[in-house]
Amino acid sequence: MNIVLLYIINRKKIKNLIFKSKIPKIDVSKLNNIFEHKKISQNLVGPKNDVIVKNFCISSDNNIVGMTSDYEAWIISCLSRISKNIFEFGTCSGKTTYLMALNSSDDTKITSITLNPNKLDHVIKENNDNKISYRNIKNESLYEKFLFSNTSIENKINVIFQNSLDFDEKQLINKVDLIFIDGGHTYSVVKNDTEKSLNMIAPKGIILWHDYVPGKKSSRDVVKYLEEIAIKKKIFHIKNTSICYYQNS
Repeated sequence: MNIVLLYIINRKKIKNLIFKSKIPKIDVSKLNNIFEHKKISQNLVGPKNDVIVKNFCISSDNNIVGMTSDYEAWIISCLSRISKNIFEFGTCSGKTTYLMALNSSDDTKITSITLNPNKLDHVIKENNDNKISYRNIKNESLYEKFLFSNTSIENKINVIFQNSLDFDEKQLINKVDLIFIDGGHTYSVVKNDTEKSLNMIAPKGIILWHDYVPGKKSSRDVVKYLEEIAIKKKIFHIKNTSICYYQNS
């Protein structure tokens, strides 16, 4: 009984030991100079003006699957402030899309792609796709309206109701400053979205992947694919988040 109790208390630490990240962790302040701290006193540092952002909270009654944490949302919001062309794989409720629009300049263009909720039966599971991730694709694609719908910044956002596997990125080659990949977490979809993002990303542009969580069943394919490409691409795991970061050279 004592062994079981000890495992329950320490299971997060045990899981971290068993499922170690193969992608180097780094503090966000080391990745981009907008996150560098402002010294306030000898024992206190704080955020620069560049990273004071607009934010909001969502009622838990919405039961939204797979949202970003407050810290992750802050990182995305900050990077949106320095981006003119943003692309998002996976709109879900539109939380991150809304934050991108709230914190970017008036002339920023934001495109977000999501499945048509009326065509979810057309989504096909590949043989090497995680079953839990496949199920979550449908659970996160239930929305026709979003948190930003009927707001003053909705005109900055273009929502594409399409399977990202069928999306043609040719019009956006080397044009996108910030890409957030948080769509389907099956291997086939993560691979597709990443390959298209690498075509779309502008010089010095940034790609973010959500849900890099070694040991978490629903993130298994995200972890597997990112660790495969991290052998050749300079990808970092941002500390205290499930976000991975890549900046185009």
